[in-house]
Amino acid sequence: MSVFQSLVVLLLIMWTLTTAVVEVSCVLEESCILPCSFQPGKDPVIHWIKLEPGNTRLVSDYSARHQIELHGKRFRGRTSLFTDQISRGNASIRLTGLQLQDRGRYKCYTSTINGDHKESFINLRADAPVRHVDMEQVEDSFTCRSEGIYPEPQLTWSTRPPSNVTLQNQTSVKETEQQLYEISSTVTLSDRDSVLICSISTRSGRRSALWYQPTLVHVSLFKTTTTIHCTAPNTKPPTHWVWKFNHSQIIVDQTGVDSPPRVSEQWRQQVEDVSASGSLTLHHLSSDHQGTFTCELSSEEETLFINSYVTIEEGKIP
Repeated sequence: MSVFQSLVVLLLIMWTLTTAVVEVSCVLEESCILPCSFQPGKDPVIHWIKLEPGNTRLVSDYSARHQIELHGKRFRGRTSLFTDQISRGNASIRLTGLQLQDRGRYKCYTSTINGDHKESFINLRADAPVRHVDMEQVEDSFTCRSEGIYPEPQLTWSTRPPSNVTLQNQTSVKETEQQLYEISSTVTLSDRDSVLICSISTRSGRRSALWYQPTLVHVSLFKTTTTIHCTAPNTKPPTHWVWKFNHSQIIVDQTGVDSPPRVSEQWRQQVEDVSASGSLTLHHLSSDHQGTFTCELSSEEETLFINSYVTIEEGKIP
């Protein structure tokens, strides 16, 4: 290989090292770290710049001599360097309260008095993952919805056990003023033995809702207590659960394994006990309490809607 060819190869390697783009994905409204490193040296200078069409926006400026940080108006108070690690070659920056407008390409420029100069490029993507999927039933129609999502989500329906019939659905996706997405879909299912599953996904992950068809619970007005169970096969430990009456009134909810259950004021007279497994024991029921009791079990990946339909019967005094 000639000297000229060797020089060309060296320049190509240097160009690749200085222009390679690092892909970073962060969650909206949370903190995000954009990585950047350099060869430690005396009097380091760090420039963080957001590259935007038609102009560049200064995010942060650092000089070891002046200890100065400057921020563009949109970034003021939201960025910080790891100043205690700069001497070790860490020029990374922390960006707090991530916004959709923060997406895009950033340049980290570093230099030292030794003559070392480096440019690093970072492409920042923002995600608002699917945090909750809600479902409700009206006769044979089921509606699945979620909101506050980015980028645009996809929704799929399925059943357990799998059905040979394609589930006909009507799905709508809307973009809000905040440029986030909300999605809603309605499907009709007449098979009362199937578990209906709605899954909403984006590039950052997927979350599902599983709807269990109601089991009948017959209660006599003269019965002292009634226990409604909240169980489903192969369930993961829940991070949150809540009991609802007729899909709207919250009876009791609990967040975290170690937190005590919170009983709503409206149901304080009826709730006698809540077991560690989530089973609900009620007393002093009347005809007003006939309806659907739903236990929602939420884990990191899914929410289970376990339904019981309670009928109140006058019966006879024993």
